[in-house]
Amino acid sequence: MDKIQKALNRLSEKEKRIVKDILDRLQTDDVIGLDLQKLKGNKDIFRVRKGDLRIIYRKVKRQIFILAIERRSEKTYRDY
Repeated sequence: MDKIQKALNRLSEKEKRIVKDILDRLQTDDVIGLDLQKLKGNKDIFRVRKGDLRIIYRKVKRQIFILAIERRSEKTYRDY
């Protein structure tokens, strides 16, 4: 099982619905209203914040690669 699947398994049903909605919106470039920010030192890595949840992803042209889905902690952004 990969890292993203393990992260999704730890989420509640409500949080899973929130993540799915955010991912759908990212896929269709409907980012208005999302708390979206580019991570410092990276030209193509972004994060979306929704409450305690963080979705860290890389955008290459029109493709989105999910790097992490985590709850906010001191270690959330350490590896990016």
